[in-house]
Amino acid sequence: MHTVSDMPERWSQASVYPDMWVDPDEDPRNSDGVSPDGELATLQDFLTGYRLTLRMKCEGLNPEQLARRSVPPSTMSLLGLVRHLAEVERDWRNWIQPENPAPELYGADDGDFKGAVAEQELVEGAFADLAREQAATDAALAEYADLGARVGKDGNSVRELWVHRIEEYARHCGHADLLRECIDGRVGQ
Repeated sequence: MHTVSDMPERWSQASVYPDMWVDPDEDPRNSDGVSPDGELATLQDFLTGYRLTLRMKCEGLNPEQLARRSVPPSTMSLLGLVRHLAEVERDWRNWIQPENPAPELYGADDGDFKGAVAEQELVEGAFADLAREQAATDAALAEYADLGARVGKDGNSVRELWVHRIEEYARHCGHADLLRECIDGRVGQ
């Protein structure tokens, strides 16, 4: 059981804006110029930003820290989030192409979170799984230029799948903020 005195001090790597994760010039999510033109480019830009945010929240941590769970009875950890997002990327691809569904990566019954243990090989595998599943789902969605196209057995629009992905990453980046702060006190955007 943690006590208040066991909790890490809040800190940020930023010096210009100390309430940020990193200074704007160091933030890989910042780009020069105007925002992208068009709906698809905007959706892709937001998704890319959230994907980078998740990676940033995991950077510099060892396997034990990545696998550290939040508060009982929750099984949530940063590593669990990485595994979960790899699993849901695969799920979305199964929605798009339901005729040959890919099997679950980590098994049923919350295996993505429950199986997130502090082993370097498992950590490396989870990040590799996430990158592979993201690329595969991106490629599957790239086949549809019309965001209004209906896909899969449920007839979801491609637009809905893009927005759902953004929502999923955004929600879990919020979890990642809190998990990281509990691990080493680092806070920020």
